[in-house]
Amino acid sequence: MDGRRWRVQVDRRTCIGSGLCTAIAEEHFALVEGRSRPAAEVIEPDDAVIDAADFCPVEAILVRTTDTRTVLAPQP
Repeated sequence: MDGRRWRVQVDRRTCIGSGLCTAIAEEHFALVEGRSRPAAEVIEPDDAVIDAADFCPVEAILVRTTDTRTVLAPQP
């Protein structure tokens, strides 16, 4: 994957609290009041975060590069 840092965002209005993100990338996500929240908004690249975004059933997770803001996940 890309060597740049990534920004992770969760749309808490869209999130249904399925918990897939915490199961896939538990060090990067937590369920708070039944909704997902990133542990940190800016992270070092980690393929598990991409997987979590791609497997989110409602596409509530957005992963972008911090420098160019290129969307890495979810995949279109």
